Amino acid sequence: MIIKNDNGEVVCLQHNEIINLIPHRYPFLLIDKVTDIILNKSITGIKAVTFNEPFFMGHFPEHPVMPGVLILESMAQTAACLVSYEDSELSKDKLVFFTGIEKAKFKKPVTPGCTLSLKIKLITNKRSLYKFSGEAYVESNLVALSEFSAMLVDQDKAK
Repeated sequence: MIIKNDNGEVVCLQHNEIINLIPHRYPFLLIDKVTDIILNKSITGIKAVTFNEPFFMGHFPEHPVMPGVLILESMAQTAACLVSYEDSELSKDKLVFFTGIEKAKFKKPVTPGCTLSLKIKLITNKRSLYKFSGEAYVESNLVALSEFSAMLVDQDKAK
């Protein structure tokens, strides 16, 4: 069941709540809000892609396209919000690192003016290792998909 507040409204996390869950910051924070949180199951991230994104200066100035690897990173940041939202203590002393990316496919380019909807599902969780599936949509069009795994690591051990 999607998490709702006391007024029965779907919980929607904005910038200030997201930065309390994950360590990413501008220019590498690649999600603007999260919604549709189902604990231990799924989450949706939203990324408004604007012409002012730093990567568009070089990828590609005459035909700006969001790099596929950054779409995957957006998925991973959304997944990290799901994990941290369930246990806010994790965001205080842990980092989330990719351990694998599988079955990544890029179906259509993402350009300035698009709004990415990142639908993430938790596949498995064993201790500090997580596996997710992710799909990225612009409107109702599937633009990218992947399965990916990540591991929680103590910040002190990541140095």
